[in-house]
Amino acid sequence: MLAAILESGDPERLYTGLSLLVSAASAGEEARGLATFGALGALLDPELEARARAATHVVDAERDAFARTLIELRAAAEELPNCRIWACAAAVQTTGATLTDRLEGVLSTPSFLREVAGAQLVVV
Repeated sequence: MLAAILESGDPERLYTGLSLLVSAASAGEEARGLATFGALGALLDPELEARARAATHVVDAERDAFARTLIELRAAAEELPNCRIWACAAAVQTTGATLTDRLEGVLSTPSFLREVAGAQLVVV
């Protein structure tokens, strides 16, 4: 199992985290994610594609492709049955985020760590 704590709302870092999860799930591996403070807002943002076009490290010629791929990664993470992403309970409480069906629900960090015990864990 691959587990990722998604912390950053930065489009490039979110792309990396989602790419790890989707790649693992596409290869048949279980993939689990916990969206914390920065990433939670970005994952729920209906304007994520527009925000991604302003990514700092992406050259102008690649902005549209990068933004489109980020949206596709987010959609794939939602659709793959062996890829599950929860919202961090503390992040939901402190940011006042309104959850959608985009995420599995709310989970505390200790509960997430118990859920993914033994997994390869990355923080992005």
